[in-house]
Amino acid sequence: MSVLEPVVHIVDDDASFLDAVSRLLRASGFLVRVFSSASEFLEQHDNDLPGCVVTDLQMPGLNGLDLQSALLRSGNPLPVLFLTGHGEIPATVSAMRAGAEDFLEKRTPKDLLLEAVRRALARDVRERDARIRQRELRARFAALSEREREVLFHVVQGRLNKQIASDLGIHERTVKLHRTSITTKLGVSSVAALTRLTEEADIFTSPSPTFPKGQ
Repeated sequence: MSVLEPVVHIVDDDASFLDAVSRLLRASGFLVRVFSSASEFLEQHDNDLPGCVVTDLQMPGLNGLDLQSALLRSGNPLPVLFLTGHGEIPATVSAMRAGAEDFLEKRTPKDLLLEAVRRALARDVRERDARIRQRELRARFAALSEREREVLFHVVQGRLNKQIASDLGIHERTVKLHRTSITTKLGVSSVAALTRLTEEADIFTSPSPTFPKGQ
């Protein structure tokens, strides 16, 4: 499978600045695509393409914060680096709280800009790998039956087989059978490993479902 080259997407309604930044980044070895508005970028963006976004803050139509919000709602949000002539503190706070890689003014020295872009691209690699890993884990958990997930929930809470059987209204031997099936499907052999795996997959973020006793 071919590896996609990361792209630095530059979004700015100032044509001269857009040209200047794109030339700088291309001269520094980056693959660059330019867009004159956030709407134009969102219409053309391939959600599976790795990279980062360098965007202005104040633009006609959707502004930089709107673009950041739209990316966060996507399946593979790219890191966002704000490069703006409007270094407003409230906007900076909002951007950073939403996970912006950095918030730089347009007169920022070139070496600082290049460093920030490299950080953003490295972050995208880490976060993309983590999402792939989590999707793989969730697919493994999806193979569990509802009752197995219920038993798993109790297991990672540290409950013993006898306690789980009492809680669920089933025989202790049935709990043991479920536990064997769970460890086989998930490819682990200890409670500690099960716990780490469920935490990594973020499976139990909401309360465990309940079932009628005896099932």
